[in-house]
Amino acid sequence: MEIARRHVLSLLSAAGLAAVIPATDATGAPLGPDGRDAEAAAGTRPTAGTGTGRLLANAVAVFAGTPESNARTETSAKLAALAETATAHLAKLDTAGEGELFEGLPLGTNDAHLNTSFRMLYEIALASRAPGVGTGGAAARRRVVEGLVRLHEDYYGDQSRGYYGNWFTWEIGISTSVTATLVLLADEIAEQRPELTRTYIASMDAYLRNGKDGDVDLDSRFHTGANLADITTNRLLQGALLGDENRVRKALEDQLTVYATVDPYRLRHGVTDGHYADGSFIQHGSVAYTGSYGKGLLTRAVQALGLLDGTGFADTAALVPVVYRWVADGFAPLVFEGWMMEIVKGRAVSRTGGGYADSAAVVEAVTALSSHTDGERSAALESYVKHVAHSSADAPDPARFASPLTVVRYAEILGDASVPAKDLNPAARSTAFNAMDKTVHRRPGFAFALARSSDRVSKYEYMSGENLMPWFQGDGAHYLYLAGHDQTRSFGVDYYTTVSPYGLAGVTAPEERRETVPELYGKAYYDNPDHPLHFTPSSESQNTYVYFPRGTNRHSGGAVLGTYGAAGMVQSDDVAYAERDRLPDDFTVYRNATATKSWFLLDDEIVVLAAGVGDLGGRPVRTTVDARIADPDDELAVTGRRAGGGAWSGESGESGESGEGTARLRWLHYANETRGGAVGYLILDERPRPLTVGLETVTRSRRAVRTANPDTPVTRQVFSAAFRQEAGAEPRSYAYALVPHATRRALDAYGEHHGHRRALRVLANTTRLQAIRHSGLHLLAVNAFARGRQSVAGLHLDGPASVLVRREGREVTIAASDPTMRRDEVSLLLHGRRLRPVEAGEGVHVSHARGGTLVRVRTRHAYGHSFTATLR
Repeated sequence: MEIARRHVLSLLSAAGLAAVIPATDATGAPLGPDGRDAEAAAGTRPTAGTGTGRLLANAVAVFAGTPESNARTETSAKLAALAETATAHLAKLDTAGEGELFEGLPLGTNDAHLNTSFRMLYEIALASRAPGVGTGGAAARRRVVEGLVRLHEDYYGDQSRGYYGNWFTWEIGISTSVTATLVLLADEIAEQRPELTRTYIASMDAYLRNGKDGDVDLDSRFHTGANLADITTNRLLQGALLGDENRVRKALEDQLTVYATVDPYRLRHGVTDGHYADGSFIQHGSVAYTGSYGKGLLTRAVQALGLLDGTGFADTAALVPVVYRWVADGFAPLVFEGWMMEIVKGRAVSRTGGGYADSAAVVEAVTALSSHTDGERSAALESYVKHVAHSSADAPDPARFASPLTVVRYAEILGDASVPAKDLNPAARSTAFNAMDKTVHRRPGFAFALARSSDRVSKYEYMSGENLMPWFQGDGAHYLYLAGHDQTRSFGVDYYTTVSPYGLAGVTAPEERRETVPELYGKAYYDNPDHPLHFTPSSESQNTYVYFPRGTNRHSGGAVLGTYGAAGMVQSDDVAYAERDRLPDDFTVYRNATATKSWFLLDDEIVVLAAGVGDLGGRPVRTTVDARIADPDDELAVTGRRAGGGAWSGESGESGESGEGTARLRWLHYANETRGGAVGYLILDERPRPLTVGLETVTRSRRAVRTANPDTPVTRQVFSAAFRQEAGAEPRSYAYALVPHATRRALDAYGEHHGHRRALRVLANTTRLQAIRHSGLHLLAVNAFARGRQSVAGLHLDGPASVLVRREGREVTIAASDPTMRRDEVSLLLHGRRLRPVEAGEGVHVSHARGGTLVRVRTRHAYGHSFTATLR
């Protein structure tokens, strides 16, 4: 195994890990044929003292708990839930009809029904095996074994009849339930059907059809990230069941590749899935997915730490710092008061369970992770667990945790008065997840999340009838979360259900009607296997053009200076429209509107500049400043100040219709007087264009956004503010700011200073250059989009860049990044007195130049990283 060990270490070198897999075997026990320990070779189950035996014992404890954990009162609700579920499943076993194992789940053609049947068997086995539960006892365990035999003989074992429907079902879903069941019932199976475990493992190997020779293939696009963690954890347990240390080691070697930080310039196996240096997480090659697949990977990684504990197969202590960084830099910025932000959830944004439930899964993993570390890391994780529990409007329910062990650990943390509730985020934080085209800006009273896209990152994800109307979710859509609110009343599935997909907050979109994939093609995907692009449900062409198309713009990124941020994006068509000539004639493509946008993220304001806003096809265009939802009986107040002075209270103005008014405003104020919370909107153009403000009550079924959702009508008040351009209008520019928690008096105060004396000023707003100055913060923020030399406020730039400059006394701090990800160097000239470097990050060179100070930043292969320097 030494060669494999060196291979693993080279893969992990990017994450700074030392040796993880020991060179010797786990226990020093004699090995039998094919690398199996002697006990397994003799046909007996490995004892708990061996490496594989300890692994199995750990797995049973993780799944079912221990007598000690399950005797705790804190686990009673969890155990009761296990018993209730198993009792219901046993009843359905009794009432199953012909062609069913469980009532209501006919088998033979529906892979989801087969998957669910295996899962229900596992849940019966779990309840029958868990100490303190024992639902059904030995009789229930015997019935589970009989069910496994029947499913294999009639519906699973025949390879020629299997593998219909979703590949995930056969390579991951079924294998996860079966493997866990085999572990829980290892003793019963050894007595009743001793060949069953080996038979099932052989079948599971054979169904690994996206692998190689019945094993993982690291070159397969299916065996990456969270999917790889699932597959390898199953194979690790299967190796333990067989007593095959070589299989365990190979599974662990494959799994360890997901711990390595992805270097986009030195891809291994061509894989872009995984965690990046800036905290981003990508799955499916180009989808920002921390809040769905990412939490699945986190859960599996932490579970693996528990499974491997004390086995001798790995030095798990070397992996803990990597997982800790995932939590601190990748997950924590995306969780606001217990709510997982929408920008990193892919198609899962359309599911009815999300937000708080997503973060509960993270909390469970963090709780378990805290038991595998010590010192400052452990203390920080424990404090974070308590922070989420205390700040969430819907705190995690430990009865829903997967493991009773974690239930106990969670109770201990919450009950420990010496553990303070403390966020892993500082109170003010700006995070540029440039590797996945997302930005998060946090202040004590709010969080702002921005979704961008590019030729690297998908505009959205649609799949399997989920997220049916996603078209503009990566076109600058934003989510402004107010502190102290139940976010289910403001966002989540009901936001997408009731807000027009063309009017999502922050989006510039053509006013037209698009059709969903099922409407276009009569099924959940585009089916054309005979075309040269070979469109099948899981083909690469389906991914590229239907499920998660990338944009076609190169410019999407931004810089961070301390707690302030800047982001910019050139809006684009997706790849399907750009490559329409090579697509089938009956494949529908849609053209996007045009816009060049910047977001400047300050203490009290989020400033948005948009230029070149229009449509090359001559369609009308809508740029939505914000869209918010509220309960139907909430009392909302929408007021404003006209550009020429005087109050505005929602009357139509220049034009309007029922529930909608249009006027030239200096500012607009939205307040939910029932629940508290307000947002102000400053119009920063010297000559404001008409703003259309709407407030209507919308009722729509949740099934409108996901075919599997219940047909439940949702009613919400929908507030929107948008700039509209008529068909054929020339491109326009807009400048405005969102001001969370603003009062009307505070909004009026922004207009008290005019010209150069105004604290917040727009310095440039074109498709070449966008810039603002905030004199109160002594901050200059600039996004340059065009090639060539450009100048603003004493700053000279050469080519595309995102730059922040802050002057305090004689000290100047700067941050710069390359938002195209393709430049070798970004050069800045600060006009004025010559400055010397006090502190400069790696890759930053400061020198004197004619007229001022030249700062050259080596951005080659930096992938959007912000370079900083302090000058004096």
